[in-house]
Amino acid sequence: MIATLAARALTQPLAQVADRMVGPRGCLLTFHRAAPPKLWEGLPNRDFYLDIEFIDRFLAHLVAQKWDVVTIGEALRRSGSADDNSRYVNFSIDDCYRDTFELVAPVFRRHNVPLTLFVTTGIPDGTASIWPIGLEYILLERDEILLDGQVVRLSTPEERRAVYQRISSTWDGPHAPQRYAAFCAENRVDINAMHWAHAITWEMLETLAKDPLIEVGAHTVSHARISSLAPDEALAELEGARVRLNQRLGIDVQHFAFPYGRSGDCGPRDFALAREAGFLSAATTRKGLVRSGQDRFSLPRNTINGSHRSVGAMEMHLLGLTGVAARITGRV
Repeated sequence: MIATLAARALTQPLAQVADRMVGPRGCLLTFHRAAPPKLWEGLPNRDFYLDIEFIDRFLAHLVAQKWDVVTIGEALRRSGSADDNSRYVNFSIDDCYRDTFELVAPVFRRHNVPLTLFVTTGIPDGTASIWPIGLEYILLERDEILLDGQVVRLSTPEERRAVYQRISSTWDGPHAPQRYAAFCAENRVDINAMHWAHAITWEMLETLAKDPLIEVGAHTVSHARISSLAPDEALAELEGARVRLNQRLGIDVQHFAFPYGRSGDCGPRDFALAREAGFLSAATTRKGLVRSGQDRFSLPRNTINGSHRSVGAMEMHLLGLTGVAARITGRV
């Protein structure tokens, strides 16, 4: 409570100035995973996670500052209205893992605000590799590993982070699942058990889909980079995820988020494919704000990660300054 009050005192004057200068706006925020602060400190890939206690504090801050927390559907309605004068935020989780169900959804439920889940259907189906998660937890749980026949010893969080970065950057690409499978075999890790220790299940998603605060969207079947695929393959990833979610959960999925959603990862062809697949919107990870007249198939979203643990850092997203900086530096 003290931290929330202090953050409010520091950011409220800036927010008031922004209201006069920036005006009505929407800010779409996205992340992947969350962890308790004690676990977060030692995670080899900790920037992939938000501190769950910070999410709690930030939601309280938004409510106190009279921001509306909305679904993607509501954000689209507001952006399509020339008379809308509100400030609104949407939170979405991409991929979706077990902690979405166990940690994140309960926090949003406690604040009585909505949350959007963009589900990669291969995760609950067990067909999509979640090798970055598996690699991370092998490094977290062991004091030494075998890597291509060589013993690598791990004793500190810093060493684990360095080894994670070295291995993941080497593996990254279309052959990463195969390299991860070989690594698991070399280290006698049950790859299937590791998957289900972290993957969200269909049973969890069924429970979440019944929650009026949860909006379910699609995030492809296999977490593919859509721009790298031929049109028929890309459409199969889009349509396949939507159909699978609709059939398995008994819902009508209307919204989509691109994996790897920067400008080089999705473009006009891919936006048209999302429309063809039956979606009403498609979200990117191009930073920026949603304004009146926003194109529904290239929605900007601001990715937040583990280093964003202060309200001040989050205000940069709410003000649109991170989007300005991204465009200046060419990181769009």
